[in-house]
Amino acid sequence: MNDVAAPRYPQASIERTVEWVDTDASGHQHNSAILRWVEAAEAELFRSLKLPDYFPSAPRVQQVINYKAKLWFGQSVTATVEIRTLGRTSMTLAFEVHGHTHGTFEGGTAAYGTVTTAHVPAGAAAAQPWPAHIREALSHTPDDTY
Repeated sequence: MNDVAAPRYPQASIERTVEWVDTDASGHQHNSAILRWVEAAEAELFRSLKLPDYFPSAPRVQQVINYKAKLWFGQSVTATVEIRTLGRTSMTLAFEVHGHTHGTFEGGTAAYGTVTTAHVPAGAAAAQPWPAHIREALSHTPDDTY
C-alpha cells in the first residue's frame, strides 16, 4: 500500500468475518460492506492515536473503491488503512481489504482504494486547517513511540 516516495504515516488493521448481513444474498459481499470494514479500521487508527475528536469533524469528500475479487459468507477478511496524504484541510487514507483463503477460494486483495476527508469542525460551513494536535499525532512514523 505504500508508495516509495510517500511519507510514512501510522496505519491500522482490523479482522472481520463476512457475515450474512454483509452479503447481497448470493453469498458474496455487498459493495457497502467494504466501506464499513474500512471505516472500522479508520476508527481503530484514530483510537490508537488517541484522537477521538477526529470523527465528528471529518466528513468524507471522496471515496474510490476498486473491486478485484468477491468475498464470501464466512470468509475472514483484513481491512488495513493508512494515511496517504495530509493536506492543510484534507486527508486521504489508502485502504486495502484482503480476503483470506476460504474453502476453494484463494485469498488475496478483494478491494483497494482511497477515502478523502476534510476537517470541518462543528459550526463551520467549510473546511478548516487541521488542528495542531492532529497534525502532531499524524507526524509520527509507524516506528515512533506514541
